[in-house]
Amino acid sequence: MSAPAIGGVQVARGNGATIRLPRGASLSDFADRIGANPASLVQIMLHLGEMVTATQSVNEETLQLLGAELDYNIQVVSPEEEDRELLEAFDIEFGEDEGDEADLAARPPVVTVMGHVDHGKTKLLDAIRKTNVVAREAGGITQHIGAYQVSAEHEGEERRITFIDTPGHEAFTAMRARGAKSTDIAVLVVAADDGVKPQTIEALNHAQAAEVPVVVAVNKVDKEGADPNKVRAQLTEYGLVAEEYGGSTLFVDISAKNGTGIDQLLEAILLTADAELDLRANPTMDAQGIAIEAHLDKGRGPVATVLVQRGTLRVGDSIVCGEAFGRVRAMLDDNGDAVEEATPSRPVLVMGLTAVPSAGDNFIVVTDDRMARQIAQQRAARKRSADMAKSSRRRTLEELFSDLEKGRVDELKLIIKGDVSGSVEALEDALLKIDVGDEVRLRVLHRAVGAITEYDVNLAVADDNAVIIGFNVRPEPRARDLAEREGVDIRYYSVIYQAIEEIEAALKGMLKPEFEEVQMGTAEVREVFKVPKIGNVAGSLVRSGVIVRNSKARVIRDGVVIADNLTVSSLRRFKDDATEVREGFECGIGVGYNDIRLDDVIETFEMREKPRV
Repeated sequence: MSAPAIGGVQVARGNGATIRLPRGASLSDFADRIGANPASLVQIMLHLGEMVTATQSVNEETLQLLGAELDYNIQVVSPEEEDRELLEAFDIEFGEDEGDEADLAARPPVVTVMGHVDHGKTKLLDAIRKTNVVAREAGGITQHIGAYQVSAEHEGEERRITFIDTPGHEAFTAMRARGAKSTDIAVLVVAADDGVKPQTIEALNHAQAAEVPVVVAVNKVDKEGADPNKVRAQLTEYGLVAEEYGGSTLFVDISAKNGTGIDQLLEAILLTADAELDLRANPTMDAQGIAIEAHLDKGRGPVATVLVQRGTLRVGDSIVCGEAFGRVRAMLDDNGDAVEEATPSRPVLVMGLTAVPSAGDNFIVVTDDRMARQIAQQRAARKRSADMAKSSRRRTLEELFSDLEKGRVDELKLIIKGDVSGSVEALEDALLKIDVGDEVRLRVLHRAVGAITEYDVNLAVADDNAVIIGFNVRPEPRARDLAEREGVDIRYYSVIYQAIEEIEAALKGMLKPEFEEVQMGTAEVREVFKVPKIGNVAGSLVRSGVIVRNSKARVIRDGVVIADNLTVSSLRRFKDDATEVREGFECGIGVGYNDIRLDDVIETFEMREKPRV
């Protein structure tokens, strides 16, 4: 059965058939699945009021619209499914332990430290690791994800625990969510003197969404005004009931500054792991895991902190991590010492990748470099298509004509460069959430890790002088010279919310001014005089406010506006010209309108620019 002709185009109906399409699919991809001519689908979209080319990556909304018109059920494959299908094509199963039950061995728990900003998360890790991490953080806020492994004695046996440190600032929500997904146990840090805060709840929500057990570290118990029991009571409202109150959540009172309660916290983590989790993995299979952080090192090239989740990662392995691939040239542990292999739950710094992966990308060891390259290239192509579909918002014919009438919508274009991929990603995510209405748009042309290069400056010049944001990075000397010659604006930041505030201010500055009408005064017509060369002049009594010469005016009769958009062209007190006449005084008003009658009201006003909120 064929569909009714739309503008002479005939395409077979789907009768509710399901079509699975990848993110960023084009009309050509759709046409291939249903055996239709792509040009026919372009014409159908045109008659539906959408301008789409055959090869353009389109978003899910557009695919659903076309699917509904042709009676197809469209399913857009999620990124996780997409990647699973890609790996299955190479006969790789990600996320599962291979082998028998006998091959599984116990592994250390992976712990994520979460909580509100300035509640002492990094100080806690500092106390555990006996190293000063806080001093390296700009503004006292953790801006990178780090992973560290420590030893603790439990029931006479030495056990290892892996800690993931997630940033505390609210703009890093996406990174913190990823931290929760790669963890076994969440340690929720709450300051005893400050109590439960919005980010405490946000962090708890991430942990509960990832279905991981929570251990609460009540920090700063040595400070004046500290009330650990208040924290326990507050968290009861969110489903965390302390053991001493009859619940199952372990609460440990600590002071990260003085180092008290740290051993009890480590013991609580191990107790929770043993009681609630079966932490085992196969150390003999090819390694799989997740990238915790990555950056471009000047001497070493792209380096990534990876957490091995199953298998054993060895120097010399062929590895693919997100869109990056390569051979493991060297590995360093969290103390900077070289290691030959990394077993499950161990974080290591990997060197030898061809590019900088993103925080949260999964990594796998494959048989050879050729397979690694193919997987990375296909992942990159799919991500490009998805990004293009995301950035190219669907345009209707009505919008096109509207834009032509009022001029193009203003757009602020950005190029973001940062020192580590997690910070770049979090900054982009925060900036894209800035909302100043539909008049101004923000578009990220390019984001990457590393110093600002000549390529970045040339891209900014080519795209209508886009602004370059450098987050903890600086331009190369030749790039700096080129930027000065071409007048490219480069902004430098080390704390994320400074960048957000400045970009938001810039976007608001691009908005066209909005005006509002402000009433200045009203006058009641008591007499009408005919003046040669001027016309009728209203002898009036100012009832409210002030009547000002050259202000805008309208004439109102019995509550109805009968003449608008007039100007007070003449204003007199007796025989003298006046600049303004205030309430309670009589005057003669000329507004260039002759049909003025007794008891009419002349209302004057001005248009003032509204401040943007």
